[in-house]
Amino acid sequence: MERKVSRIYLTSEPEIIHFLQVAWEKTLGSGFVITLTDGQSAWIGTVSESEISQEADDMALEKEKYVDELRKALVSGAGPTDTYKFNFSKDSCQFSFEKNLKDVSFRLGSFNLEKVANPAEVIRELICYCLDTISEKQAKNEHLQKENERLLRDWNDVQERFEKCVSAKEAVETDLYKRFILVLNEKKAKIRSLYKLLNEVQELEKNIEHKREIPTCSEMTTDRDSIYDESTDEENEIPPNPSVLTSATLKRDDSIISSPDVTDIAPSRKRRQRMQKNLGTEPKMASQELNLKLYFYLQIKAIFKEQDL
Repeated sequence: MERKVSRIYLTSEPEIIHFLQVAWEKTLGSGFVITLTDGQSAWIGTVSESEISQEADDMALEKEKYVDELRKALVSGAGPTDTYKFNFSKDSCQFSFEKNLKDVSFRLGSFNLEKVANPAEVIRELICYCLDTISEKQAKNEHLQKENERLLRDWNDVQERFEKCVSAKEAVETDLYKRFILVLNEKKAKIRSLYKLLNEVQELEKNIEHKREIPTCSEMTTDRDSIYDESTDEENEIPPNPSVLTSATLKRDDSIISSPDVTDIAPSRKRRQRMQKNLGTEPKMASQELNLKLYFYLQIKAIFKEQDL
């Protein structure tokens, strides 16, 4: 059985404190037992479910709304200046209560009570119930206090862990940032060196091309002039005297006839060797330049590949 004890003030005796106890089995709408005492006398009465329904019909209210008004008036414990006012006549043992709405008040209910022959027993039971309730509330408060202390300790532990995690996170971020700066600076330095090397290679390539173009043109011109301006052995010889030429010619004819057949190709051989030398110089220089370009290209490609890894 559920109980609720509240302190009320009667309009007829506002200076005297009265105690009102309401007890019910299932719900307040299924019926309840009401007990009223001033510390010396006691009155008790039973309100059935039918009486509650009758009161709701008289007020033209639904039963649920009426029961809700009963709970607010009898269970909440209203004071002398609250919305609900209580009246009790000791002569007729009529207990009633009203609800005030601004300047208008209307009666919520009226119940007949009976005076208890042995009020001390009722008062004793009421006091025991209050003490039991106080002990129960105190034990519950102690339990809640211990639970709050435990939660506070857990919260402090969690806060300490959180602070440690934050500190560790900041330390890791600082360390990672320092490492990142070092790696970034190394990458920048390598990129600068690569650009510098690339510029040097390009400059070297330009210088080689420039140097190759100037000697090639001058050398080709010189060789061409030397080829066409050069005279043979026969042209460099002084024209002989006709008399001498006749005898020399006869002697040479004899020697030519008597000697084996050998063709003198020295001037043409010299000319061909000079042509081959001139023609072979340019491909050789081009192959050296190509090898140099290929070497630097492979070096730069290997460095970029290392950077990607």
